[in-house]
Amino acid sequence: MDWDKLRIFHAVADAGSLTHAGDALHLSQSAVSRQIRALEESLNTILFHRHARGLILTEQGELLFDATQSMIKRIDAATARIRDSEEEVFGELRVTTTFGFGALWLAPRLTKLYEKYPDLNIDLMLEERLLDLPMREADVAIRMKEPSQADLIRKKLMTIRMRLYASPDYLAERGEPGDVAELSNHRLICQNPRSAQVAAGLQLVQQLLTFDIDSTLTVNNYFGVLQAVISNLGIGVLPDYIIEDFPSVVRVLPEVESVEVPVFLAYPEELRQSKRVAAFRDFVQEEIIAHRKSLRSMGAG
Repeated sequence: MDWDKLRIFHAVADAGSLTHAGDALHLSQSAVSRQIRALEESLNTILFHRHARGLILTEQGELLFDATQSMIKRIDAATARIRDSEEEVFGELRVTTTFGFGALWLAPRLTKLYEKYPDLNIDLMLEERLLDLPMREADVAIRMKEPSQADLIRKKLMTIRMRLYASPDYLAERGEPGDVAELSNHRLICQNPRSAQVAAGLQLVQQLLTFDIDSTLTVNNYFGVLQAVISNLGIGVLPDYIIEDFPSVVRVLPEVESVEVPVFLAYPEELRQSKRVAAFRDFVQEEIIAHRKSLRSMGAG
């Protein structure tokens, strides 16, 4: 099958418009239309429904688009590997991790990575959903559990725990609870039990909510929980990695914490030789070592 026609089909399906696809491909609308008609004739099927608002894929078109999307991802992976044969570290690196870890721990440290590799472009995708690395939805993942797929290279970075924190001003005004039962006199700030989160955090929240807590504030990510804690709204359930960068918050009820949560860095086997991946991996490992040293010096490790 003619790759040029498939490439043009993919652009049209992605854009939903002959005009927009033509602009992206630097082709005229009529040239794009001719290629689509020729492809439909060669397959003896209709690939698009034509509407006044644009083009919609037919069932057959959806099947072909799934195939071309997979091909594009493989070509992108091959291109990345070819570029990574160069000595320089440059180009795009797509990194996925949870909202909390990405916003509170990783993003503030990226300055050092950019200082070392100014031509590197990080696309940081923060979401709880596990992106498919072998299908190249992302190049590198930092996950709060060990990846289950066999065709991934993985490295355990550290372990974290969910603990209770509050601001000094809040504790000065409301007092510090002496035990878990006294949490009923305070507002608990945590992730909503229905929101996507690591199992250890969910279990701790569910356990705390059994103590007749009248006032709660639930947020769907730890960044929001932290902001509420800093704003003196109550006692929050937060990951322990925040302590280094937010020393103004105080740990409450030291005996209350989740089980350990392993943190893994993972990437596809096919990117084993990638210099961009290696540069990011080494940077994260160096920052983890510095993080541990900092926590030990603070007495919070």
